[in-house]
Amino acid sequence: MERYKEIERSIITKYRKEIWSKFVKAVQEYELINDGDNIMVCISGGKDSFLLAKCVQELERHGKTNFTAHYVVMNPGYTEHNRDFILNNAKILNINIEMFESDIFEVVNKVGAGSPCYLCARMRRGYLYNKAKELGCNKIALGHHFDDVIETTLLSMFYSSEIKTMMPKLHSDNFKGLELIRPLYLVKEDSIISWKNYNKLEFLNCACKFTEECSLTNETISKRQEIKTLIKNLRKINKNIDFNIFKSLDNINLNCVLGTKLNGKYKSFLENYNKNVE
Repeated sequence: MERYKEIERSIITKYRKEIWSKFVKAVQEYELINDGDNIMVCISGGKDSFLLAKCVQELERHGKTNFTAHYVVMNPGYTEHNRDFILNNAKILNINIEMFESDIFEVVNKVGAGSPCYLCARMRRGYLYNKAKELGCNKIALGHHFDDVIETTLLSMFYSSEIKTMMPKLHSDNFKGLELIRPLYLVKEDSIISWKNYNKLEFLNCACKFTEECSLTNETISKRQEIKTLIKNLRKINKNIDFNIFKSLDNINLNCVLGTKLNGKYKSFLENYNKNVE
């Protein structure tokens, strides 16, 4: 059996419970992929996005939903070694990717002093949305996973004084008709790492030449690592802690919160406090 077929098989056999079933559950439960969709699957070169591509590929080939997928890599200015590394992994995994060029690293190097990661992220989004429009896509799939969701939730609580999370899908504010989806929403990072190691695969961790600078200047990156460590330690006390955090966002008791916000408009509990009192 060819190596890529063994890798594909591992997703739906050995990792059926940890990866494939959770991928399918997210797609169905959150209605992420529908008949007629034209989806741009974004591949950064890391383990998460490559696994996402293989799961979408499997669903496209053998699932009941009739949709089209484009597997796209944006090159923001990778070194030749990293660029070739991504292309070689795509070949190993039998993913027919399209790589398009951008000048993000060059621009950020010139004008992004102090907050290069923030500027880089904003520019990436713009390039990806424009590429999706060019391809006639109505959805963009990203490789964010369960742990990203939990970490984002705690970051918002601890450092923004706000309860919010990374949603499984959302409409673009600036690109009408485009929707962002996260099909790995229920897949834990440990499962992705296990799949990678089982298949003896190596992926880029971060190919950005600003990484060291970002880790020193961008608070979000250092704080996210802090949250990762916190959750890891909390699991030692309660092995279900991450699931409980996740489930709490799907079980909000509006009778017991001080205030809510919808579309930027704040509403205090006091507005309805006396209405039901006889």
